[in-house]
Amino acid sequence: MQGTKMGVVEKAIWFIESNFNRSPSLDDIARATGISRFSLSRSFTYATGMPVVAYLRARRLTEAYKALRDGAPSILAVALEAGYNSHEGFTRAFRDQFGITPDEARKGHDIDQRLLMESIGMHETVMADLEEPQRKQRDAFTVVGLGGRFRMDGPNTIPGLWQKFQPYEGTLGEVLGYWYGVCGDWKEDFFYMAGVEVARVPADLPAELTVHKFPAQDYLVFRHETHLSELNQTFAAIFGRYIPENGYHPRDCFELYDENFDPQTGLGGIEIWVPATRESGER
Repeated sequence: MQGTKMGVVEKAIWFIESNFNRSPSLDDIARATGISRFSLSRSFTYATGMPVVAYLRARRLTEAYKALRDGAPSILAVALEAGYNSHEGFTRAFRDQFGITPDEARKGHDIDQRLLMESIGMHETVMADLEEPQRKQRDAFTVVGLGGRFRMDGPNTIPGLWQKFQPYEGTLGEVLGYWYGVCGDWKEDFFYMAGVEVARVPADLPAELTVHKFPAQDYLVFRHETHLSELNQTFAAIFGRYIPENGYHPRDCFELYDENFDPQTGLGGIEIWVPATRESGER
């Protein structure tokens, strides 16, 4: 179960809120949390729904907007305080965030208040309670499916990806009774693939399908027993707390659905298999 100590994501938020006017880098934030920038990026994104760098940028611009709205006399001074070295760069980023220029903000032009990024309190981030995962070893295997890139803070279009993949089921020589949701390559967005396991890749594989090969390795296997709509809460707990707090290195993982899962009701239980690789590279 989750402990009460401050986790790495909470530490990252605390550090950002204490230092964002000093232009901390991703490396600075990672050092403050005690994990690598790679692990921090994935953990923060899963726990909060947005990349750590995007959060830092939005927080700076939000505080800059408030200063201008309240009549700050110098736009350049506000820009420098927000970590921008030029009026032009600040204006471009400000307009991208709010749809108006800094000068317009100072003159009282209204914006959509939902564009403001207030400080995230971890009580606002819902994480599932986790049972201790099982540790399992698995031989190398191959998944074939339909993939795409998605944003954590964007609309959830992954269910639509599964629907698009359905016509391919039964045509790929797959291992019956199992379906895989492959997750990985986390950046500002991430890769997700709806697929099935195959003993060999079909010679006539449709061009729109993707092949993903997992090596033989040890895994941490977590259970998600509640409705599929709450899966993000389990992922947040896994990658926002368990993985970084136990010194594991986040790598490509997969959701495993078997015949007990009912896609009509979203119930039946799911396993999340995460490679058991430590930050140091040890297993």
